[in-house]
Amino acid sequence: MGGKRILLPAILLGGFSTLATVLLVAGNLVTRESIQERQREDLLSSLRQVVPTSHYSNDLLADPLQLPGPDGNPVTIYRGTRDHAVSALAYQVSEPGYSGEIRLILGLDVKGEILGVRVLSHTETPGLGDNIEVEKSDWILDFNGLSLGHPPREQWKVKKDGGQFDAFSGATITPRTVVKAIEKGLLFFQQHQARLLAPPAPRGMTASRFGEQTHE
Repeated sequence: MGGKRILLPAILLGGFSTLATVLLVAGNLVTRESIQERQREDLLSSLRQVVPTSHYSNDLLADPLQLPGPDGNPVTIYRGTRDHAVSALAYQVSEPGYSGEIRLILGLDVKGEILGVRVLSHTETPGLGDNIEVEKSDWILDFNGLSLGHPPREQWKVKKDGGQFDAFSGATITPRTVVKAIEKGLLFFQQHQARLLAPPAPRGMTASRFGEQTHE
């Protein structure tokens, strides 16, 4: 009898532990899916700000391309298409600013002209450096329609450095950083233009990590 009295609580305890584990795993899965969906929605919202929906007819997130960046790390490119041809693209660019990394999303057409630029994250000084945000200032909109040759590359600097872009009073480093990051993004397009504009892989084929096509 004594053994049965000990065994029953042990079984119950084991059952409760198993149930708790199952509930915890299920909760983690639901939470993870919710977070991933929110991240997807945020990314899509950013992409739509720099690549107008009139420029493509596909799902920008459906089949991203990856190419090695200047630092060797992969750059993920989201490409808009029409009639199976690339019609626009967007990818992240970044550069260290005054108080940390400034991350941007850059949208381009097939000629390498800027469709839009938006700030994804930064830690610049509030009231000064945060004027790079479109919610605080329309400064970032001045890049629309520009390219690596318009203006000439030597003009891709703030006016204080002999270029054509305005800086903020008391905050030259932040706009200087943004101009540099965008210039690097345009140079990336110029260097990889053929790969970036290559038609997407047809059905039955997949793109490898850095863009080569392989049969499934």
